[in-house]
Amino acid sequence: MKNQTIKEILHHLNKQRGFDFSGYRISMLERRVQKRVFATHSENLDDYLSYLKQNPDELDNLIDVFTINVSRFFRNSFSFEYLNKMILSELILSKSKENNNSLRVWSAGCSFGEEPYSMAIILKEFLEKEESSIKPIIFATDIDKKALKRASVGTYSFESIKEVKYGILNTYFNQVDEKFILAPKIKQMVQFSFYDLLDQNSLAPPDSIFGSFDIVLCRNVLIYFEPEYQKIIFNKLYKSLNKNGYLILGEAEVPIDEFKHKFKRENKCSKIYRKIG
Repeated sequence: MKNQTIKEILHHLNKQRGFDFSGYRISMLERRVQKRVFATHSENLDDYLSYLKQNPDELDNLIDVFTINVSRFFRNSFSFEYLNKMILSELILSKSKENNNSLRVWSAGCSFGEEPYSMAIILKEFLEKEESSIKPIIFATDIDKKALKRASVGTYSFESIKEVKYGILNTYFNQVDEKFILAPKIKQMVQFSFYDLLDQNSLAPPDSIFGSFDIVLCRNVLIYFEPEYQKIIFNKLYKSLNKNGYLILGEAEVPIDEFKHKFKRENKCSKIYRKIG
């Protein structure tokens, strides 16, 4: 009965706003809907569904709890360190041999922008140090338009930057009162856009045109989806990567069975995988 009401809530949300959360884990959705049940003083899920239909503005609140964004700069710092020390030099060397001047990165599920901006800082530091002419472009996508708007502003609280090293903080942020404002030279490296990973009509964000990414970060996103929908997403991530491209997952995520043989894990300390074939 609960699951049926949840499905009716999802159907109503999809019909009214075009957001399709049907691929998300029901248990996760139910926990988040319950927050709005309590907040609206509804007696139960059925009562909340009636409230939702009578109060269109509540749809915004429901979308907000479904798209809870938890992120910070250099989250799971080992992954970024490994990229910097072990992977980028190899990628740049390969690009040079191919006379390819571009490096393409996709941050899928970018939240408020901390992840793609962290990637931008690492790339800028590395390429300047190596005096490389490679031109990186970072595509950052999410289904939360409010989060994307905040990300494009590039202003953060201490909670978001608390793991940033002093040298990086001093170089790329300007502190104003209790806010930390990201430098324009980093902001301009990232292109934000709305994109649903379950979109059946494309294998990569339309803004990227053709995909062909050297690095894809999809961290702490897959854990929210049912296995059948994880398969759709993994297929998309795999096909959007260049040959020998790198996929970076969250600490609780691994390639599903159908894709285990298509990725090789780079090390035991982080969830960085190289595409095979």
